[in-house]
Amino acid sequence: MRIATVLGRFGFWTRKIAILSCLLLLVSCQAKSQPTDNQMLVKVARVVSGQSLEVLGMGEKPNFASPVRLIGIDAPDLRQNPWGDEARQSLEKLIGGIEQSIKLELDIENKDKLGRTLAYVWKDNQLLNEQIVKQGYALFVGRSPNHKYDQRLERAQQWARIMGEGIWNPENPMRQTPAEFRFLNR
Repeated sequence: MRIATVLGRFGFWTRKIAILSCLLLLVSCQAKSQPTDNQMLVKVARVVSGQSLEVLGMGEKPNFASPVRLIGIDAPDLRQNPWGDEARQSLEKLIGGIEQSIKLELDIENKDKLGRTLAYVWKDNQLLNEQIVKQGYALFVGRSPNHKYDQRLERAQQWARIMGEGIWNPENPMRQTPAEFRFLNR
């Protein structure tokens, strides 16, 4: 009987050690939080609109300004007063001005039909695409195949609508979507 008890305890500790070893192995295999191939650190040259920027530090010409379009949003056209200028100013404020460092995160499709880099823009661990939608200065528009943060952007838009922020302000709402405005004012 004593031998069975000793073997039972030995089996118990063997299982515990095996489980602990597996957990340590899994933790040691976790990826470190380093920028991956789909992320790059750049400096802002200028904010063009509520949905686009020009940045320095991309590709073969690091001193040349490259256009960037924020993924998943559609901000009012600059001619769509007053929302277009407010959207641009909001993005400028979120970035903190020119020469600021930001992180661009690419998704599946890297360029749009105009040759702009499509990216999620990060500053101080904040997704600026999400922030501009949450402040009510842009609409969430999911565009295939780039859907990585669609749920976050959709929730931000729902919050802005409920709170009556920016273009959702019931006293001064935007009457045409940016796409409708551009189509009618070509």
